[in-house]
Amino acid sequence: MSTRKSVFVVDDDPSMLRGMKRLLREHELRYGTVLPQGKRLLRHGDFGKAFCIILDINLNDESGIDLRRRLTDKGISLPVIYITGNDSPANRSAALRVSGRVVAYLTKP
Repeated sequence: MSTRKSVFVVDDDPSMLRGMKRLLREHELRYGTVLPQGKRLLRHGDFGKAFCIILDINLNDESGIDLRRRLTDKGISLPVIYITGNDSPANRSAALRVSGRVVAYLTKP
């Protein structure tokens, strides 16, 4: 059984971050890091404890899709669940083409 127990969440919307924390706690999952900016995730050094990243596609400081590419370039291949409030065929296609494991593409309510 895996010892990885944390989920990393990156979203620039404070209400989404609060909601994700509640959702993860409700399902007895630990959120390892909840961040409002992608650049903070890149500086985070403890990816070994995470089993998944929930990543907003449209972050204030950069594209979540570009952030995923940068993580992959650094050798970080954790599965990703993309979330977005701006669904479009172009976003969906770009997200699913990124190298690495995309587990899901979800739209925000």
